[in-house]
Amino acid sequence: MPEAAALPDLAGRLPLLPERRSAGAHVADLAARGTTIRQERLSGIHNPWGLADAITDPWAFLDLCESAPVVATAQSLLGPDILLWDSELYLDGAHYCSFLREDREGRYWPATPLAGAVILVAFEDRETAIEAIDIAAIGRGTVPQLAARGAGRPLYVIRVMPATSHYDRDPRSPANRCCMEEQVLINYTNRPLWLLAGENRGGSDLVRGFSMTVPVWIEAVAPAA
Repeated sequence: MPEAAALPDLAGRLPLLPERRSAGAHVADLAARGTTIRQERLSGIHNPWGLADAITDPWAFLDLCESAPVVATAQSLLGPDILLWDSELYLDGAHYCSFLREDREGRYWPATPLAGAVILVAFEDRETAIEAIDIAAIGRGTVPQLAARGAGRPLYVIRVMPATSHYDRDPRSPANRCCMEEQVLINYTNRPLWLLAGENRGGSDLVRGFSMTVPVWIEAVAPAA
């Protein structure tokens, strides 16, 4: 059997696509900055077209959201059809514990009917720990084990919903109105959605939010005389 051909020598040039650092490495960088980052900028941190693009590499977090352990965990709770609609990094897990104790998880979820799961990821040394909880089981004062032990350490919160529910982009819907009133810098109505597994059975809009409008010279769009 002939030997496989060797890759061409780059002759000292840097590769166009360098190896991506892990989400855990980026979390360590962000944690080193302390409390200088507004929490709203860490909302939707997996979104390459979101606010976090200027402070970290969203693609690394998206890789984690799309990873086999996360998808399998979501499917074990919600079934085969999974939509990723939000993720948020808390540099101190205690802040997410407070969020839960205030009964805010699920309050802003634009899913009809309301259903979904929260997948928590803690970065411990070179490993990650994962815990999931169905939002139907989350009530006032409920704090998952991984969140409770995460005080003082970063905690990554991934929010997924079954693709059998519909993602509501109407800003007048109760969940979106509530979000705009209580989290004024967060707008879920234009968030991109990722179909992590299965089919989009709820007919959610999977197109909106993926890129900004590309600017063009006015002459390129002006009608001919």
